[in-house]
This record gives sequence, C-alpha cells and structure tokens, in this order.
Amino acid sequence: MNATLILPVLKQDQIWKDQTKFEDIFDVDHFINYLKDDVRIVRDIPDWFTEKDELFTSIRRTVKNIPKYAPAQFYVDNVLPRIKEKKIMSIKPFVDRLGYDNVPMKINRLRCRVNYHALKFLPGIEEMADKLATRMRNRTGNVNPYMALHLRFEKGMVGLSFCDFAGTREEKAMMAEYRQKQWPRRFKNGSHLWSLALEKRKEGRCPLEPGEIGFILRAMGYTKETQIYVASGQVYGGNNRMAPLRNMFPNLVTKEDLASKEEIEHFKKHVTSLAALDFLVCLKSDVFVMTHGGNFAKLIIGFRRYMGRHRLKSIKPDKGLMSKFFGNPYMPWANFVEDVMITHQTRTGLPE
Repeated sequence: MNATLILPVLKQDQIWKDQTKFEDIFDVDHFINYLKDDVRIVRDIPDWFTEKDELFTSIRRTVKNIPKYAPAQFYVDNVLPRIKEKKIMSIKPFVDRLGYDNVPMKINRLRCRVNYHALKFLPGIEEMADKLATRMRNRTGNVNPYMALHLRFEKGMVGLSFCDFAGTREEKAMMAEYRQKQWPRRFKNGSHLWSLALEKRKEGRCPLEPGEIGFILRAMGYTKETQIYVASGQVYGGNNRMAPLRNMFPNLVTKEDLASKEEIEHFKKHVTSLAALDFLVCLKSDVFVMTHGGNFAKLIIGFRRYMGRHRLKSIKPDKGLMSKFFGNPYMPWANFVEDVMITHQTRTGLPE
C-alpha cells in the first residue's frame, strides 16, 4: 500500500488488564532503523490530525474484519482507498492476517525481518533473560540442558476455552459464574456447554492440564531429574493443580525462583515485560514444549526454525489424540508410551 506506519498500539487484554505500550518492551530506535528501507515508520500520530480520540473507537476510522488469509491484493483494493480517503486509519484486529501462500515472496521475507530482527526487546529485558537462562543451566553445579514448558492453564485461559476440567462442584460453579460474567453472550444459560466441551476436547482445542503434560513427557522418556523452566501466569487451581506434574518432575522452576525479588520487581510494572522474559528463556532452551496454541508458542517455534534451532526440539502435543488416550482408563502404560512416541515423532518443530 506504500503507507506510513505509526508505531503500533498494543491491544489491551481484557483478562490481563495490562497497560503496556510498544516502547515499554521493544527497542523503538532499532525497530524504525532496521525497517527504514522497507516501511516508513513514525513514532506518533501527527499533530495536524485532530481526531486522535476517534482513531481506535470510531467505525469511520477503523478497518475491521480483514479475512484471515486475505491476499496482498485485498489490501490494495479494499484498505488503501480508505486510507487515502481518511489520511489516517487504524487496522484491527491485526494478528497473523497475511497468509503464507497468497503473499509475494518479498513480503514474506519482510515478515521474517520484522518478527525475528526488527522486533528486539529492550536491553534490560535481554540482559535479565540471559541471566535467567544461565542460572537455569547451572542449577546443579554443572552445565545442564533444560526444558522450557509453556503452561497455558491460567484462570483466564481455562475460562475462555469453555472446556471442562477435573475439579470439585464448588470449583465448577465458580468457573461457571466467572464465564457468565466475562463472556455472557457465549455462556447464555450454560446448558449447551457440556456437549460443546466434550467436542472441543476430542478436537484437541482444550489446554492440557499440568498432570496431563506430565504423563506425556514421562512417556517420551524424560526422567524426574529433568530441569524444567515453567513459563506461565498464575496456574488455575494453584499448588493442588500443579502437584501431579511436580511429583513427576520435582525440578520445576519459574523466573521468580531464579531471580531475586529486587531483580524481578523492576519488570512487574508491565505483565508483558514478564512475558518477554519467559519468551527469551524459552527461546534459549534445549527443548521447548507448548501445551496450547497462541502467538507466544508459535513465535518461539517459528524463531527456532528460522535461526536454524529446529535441531533443538520444539514439541507440540497432539491434544486431540491425547484426549482419546486419557479417556481410556484401561490402556496399559506400555501401550500409552508407544503411542505417544509414534504420534510425536514428527511433532518436534521441524520446518514444514
């Protein structure tokens, strides 16, 4: 479109309630300079533009509902005329909206330059992440490999998934109340959710519970001595929910375990800064394991592929097939191990 990009505004998540700005976590000068031959980028909305308050709220100023795999020509035909007419427009939501197959090669190369070169965390975040990764490797006094586990089992994720999980009647009632409050349109009266939850689990659209990922890792041959860095928010169900995983793998640590209170305090101003630390420690791991979808895990796997780190495993469990196995209480352990190994031989982050 030959358009000028105003520094991106990060979406305010309804669950995390985080007010992070782009410049709070990314090196803006590097971002602008690295892409100067590709896209003209300015830091802020120009002074001559007097409708700043409307930019992200007014329908007149927003381009919405762009098809997920829209070809490049779609932007030229449908978005560019609106930008020319209004001079400044916001485009949202804008997550992975450029499909791989319908985009010119030079644009796909630009995607890689943006994701893996131009977007660079602030030096303070990079330095702290290096310290955490080094401490992770030296936990036993020797230089050890470590696994990074992206555990998506926070209350918000459990609620948003609309899946059913083991728990007491009281817990289930509280979760139903939470869902009704947060997503009233989807919840309705709740009567249709049980069949929907079963269907989603069969299709592999439910987050893995901590205990479930523990069984999968043990079946893959990882022993109780495995050093595991857990990238996660507050796990729904707390210590009780984590107990099965911790019993199988006692060497579980988080960034809070590896850093002092003083070191971590600086990053607590922004939830996204804490996520950035997790992102980098996961990126440097010898084995990365995702338990649910999302941009965080996909970008890590993509980054490892791009940098030639696909030789380091990035495991993406087959949640649909695993739900079938977990639903069979009579399946012998030896059969479970064999099926897990065969299923995941090709799910280790190799380029596709």
